[in-house]
Amino acid sequence: MSVNGGTVSVARVSARALLGCGVVAGPLYVAVVLGQAFTRAGFDITRHPASLLANGGPGWVQTLNFVVAGVLTVAAAIGLRRTGLVWGARLVGLYGAGLLLAAAFPADPAAGFPVGTPADYAEISARGMGHFVAGTIGFGGLIAACLVVARHYRSIGRRGLARFSTATGILFFAAFAGLSGGAGSRPTIIAFDLAVVLAWTWLAVVSADKRRTA
Repeated sequence: MSVNGGTVSVARVSARALLGCGVVAGPLYVAVVLGQAFTRAGFDITRHPASLLANGGPGWVQTLNFVVAGVLTVAAAIGLRRTGLVWGARLVGLYGAGLLLAAAFPADPAAGFPVGTPADYAEISARGMGHFVAGTIGFGGLIAACLVVARHYRSIGRRGLARFSTATGILFFAAFAGLSGGAGSRPTIIAFDLAVVLAWTWLAVVSADKRRTA
């Protein structure tokens, strides 16, 4: 009995630690992006997606940011799986995989960033196409995860979290669609920036909620 009790205890601690990764992933990612946004010459957060920060000499900072965020998100997905959210966990893991792929395939320079890039530069390289695919995979997983987790919360009577999850998925989908079709306009980039913050907040809230009962 004591052995079984010890095993259960270790499993619980492990799940809580993994879900803690989901709590810190978003704030860390956003903090690093903002730190670069206000220190990198030529970067305008209302005109340039955060992915462009992976270009130029200090571009390794954003690449590392993608890697760390991806690893933390995958860890959170494993923690969610241990709480019984099988499909929600798989889809959150897909989002984490998309972040890791975004690190492997940086976005192409665009819209005058980094400094020296023509304002109308729009060439798409193989790595740029890879970045687009990474975003489609990761964001698709995130949107689906929000909707699947919303269904889970509805099934257990947690209507507030169900609505929050549904709203996050819908708003993120709208922002991503707007960014893809908006040709880099300020409104679509600002909307997408806000949607990214909302999505990270959602992951932190869900991870914290499941961590309390893990």
